[in-house]
Amino acid sequence: MINKVIDQFSRFFVGGLLIFSGLIKLNDPVGTEIKLEEYFEVFAEDFGSFFHYFIPWSMEIGMILIILEVVFGIAILIYWRMNLTAWSVLLMMTFFTFLTFYSAYFNKVTDCGCFGDAIKLTPWESFTKDVVLMVFVAHLFWYRKRYKSGLRSREGNMVVLASVLISLFLGVYAIMHLPFIDFRAYRIGNNIPQQMLPLEQPIIEYTFEKDGKEERAAQFLSSEEGYKYISSRVLNEEKTKPKITDYSVSSPEGDDKTPYTFEGPRLLIVIFDVQKASSENMLAIRELTNQLEGKVDCFVLTSSGAEVMEAFRHEHQLAVPYYYADATVLKTIIRSNPGIALWNNGTVLGNWHHSDTPSAADILNLLK
Repeated sequence: MINKVIDQFSRFFVGGLLIFSGLIKLNDPVGTEIKLEEYFEVFAEDFGSFFHYFIPWSMEIGMILIILEVVFGIAILIYWRMNLTAWSVLLMMTFFTFLTFYSAYFNKVTDCGCFGDAIKLTPWESFTKDVVLMVFVAHLFWYRKRYKSGLRSREGNMVVLASVLISLFLGVYAIMHLPFIDFRAYRIGNNIPQQMLPLEQPIIEYTFEKDGKEERAAQFLSSEEGYKYISSRVLNEEKTKPKITDYSVSSPEGDDKTPYTFEGPRLLIVIFDVQKASSENMLAIRELTNQLEGKVDCFVLTSSGAEVMEAFRHEHQLAVPYYYADATVLKTIIRSNPGIALWNNGTVLGNWHHSDTPSAADILNLLK
């Protein structure tokens, strides 16, 4: 009886968590690509430069891993080919557990990206999650040969194939447009200057010693009263950190343009890497900026150098100024290269993939 309960719990816990994790990342494959690039950079530095060869393939590798998570989760729920599935999940989780331990112990990657931007975990929280999950994965693996699917072989194959195709479609759609659900700090409705402020002021708890006893207090106690300072800690540390800490914009001349981006209506054309930017819809973007001239300030945000940026502007006749920002920040603002964002006094009114470039009328309607 107990074994059956553990079987069912392991089945739904492991299968459900894999599906949830996969769907969260399937919502934003570009985010997974960015995280894999970060891991490959770390591995190239720590284990060997050959990891640099994986960086250009981060998107493809990420999509494969995401789809495998979803498919293995569904396979466990229906007990599909459990010998193969259990071996695959065990190997995958062994790799992920090593990855999260390495990140936590050596403080290499501060966010594993396990649940994308939806649920942020510290490296040690990620490792703990994987260790707990491994316990139930090990149970499924140990008893893998006794599990029988309630579906016939052909039906099970069809369910797994359908999950692969649906996952692939959803992932490609999210790449070609934008995430279905935006969990980032730059999502529509957020005010960026407010996101750059802490939610709360630090609440500090002090520890003192007096007459051989430890005492804690919310304020610093005087040594003249016999208190000896021992230590202090911030009780609400997570809430003292702004959600946005690295947004900064500068002109080619080196002037700080960050405040300017928050003044009135601003149309941001985000091109984090000019050399990799799609030219497919640049004509529509150029027409948009031309039609908004004199009505909305338009400018490009990029991390590319002046020479390639000037060549890009000349090639596409893009007669708007450009400013510099960090590449990772730009990728966070919008998952498209190029992408378009509309801000009004720092509040995000719209985000568009270049495939969905809005019309000037759309922009003006949002500003009414």
